[in-house]
Amino acid sequence: MISMELIKALRERTGAGIVEVKKALEESGGDEEGAIRILRERGAAKAVKKTDREAKEGVIATYLHSNGRVAAMVKLYCETDFVARNEDFQSLGRDIAMHVAAMNPSVLRPEDVSETTVAGEREVWTEELRKAGKSEEMIVKILEGKERKLREENALLTQPFVKDPDRLIKDLLSENVQKIGENIQIGGFVRYEI
Repeated sequence: MISMELIKALRERTGAGIVEVKKALEESGGDEEGAIRILRERGAAKAVKKTDREAKEGVIATYLHSNGRVAAMVKLYCETDFVARNEDFQSLGRDIAMHVAAMNPSVLRPEDVSETTVAGEREVWTEELRKAGKSEEMIVKILEGKERKLREENALLTQPFVKDPDRLIKDLLSENVQKIGENIQIGGFVRYEI
């Protein structure tokens, strides 16, 4: 039997509905972390369904670091002006702006990393691997992994969230799509540093 206290606690942590939380806890055998994984997976499925809807409202969220030397701005889109004024949505924007200031991503998505950047890094990696005596077959596999890692580390959506490294920024968006009930998209970002 799943206690109401556990359901309430998990609901507060995730923002998911009571029925969804209860089902996830039952599926996970009462394991809170397992239930969170289930809710995230379901949230991602729900988020995919909402990505077709047009997001033309939103906010420009900002973050200025306490030293006054680093700042970031993020365009965060949603479907309605009602949600754009919602505190949860605005807080999400501020969190993403803070993340941009802290982690300095260069692009939004992994596929946005320029081929020129990747090609330059591939040359360096290939030379290092050959000097280390790796076979050509092994080099190809290692290069695939290095390229994937380079793209993910430089893309905002695939970076671990600075406030919770167990979640990627894209997971944070999916969770908020589920919680808020609208399509949410990052329209762009900029970071300034002195």
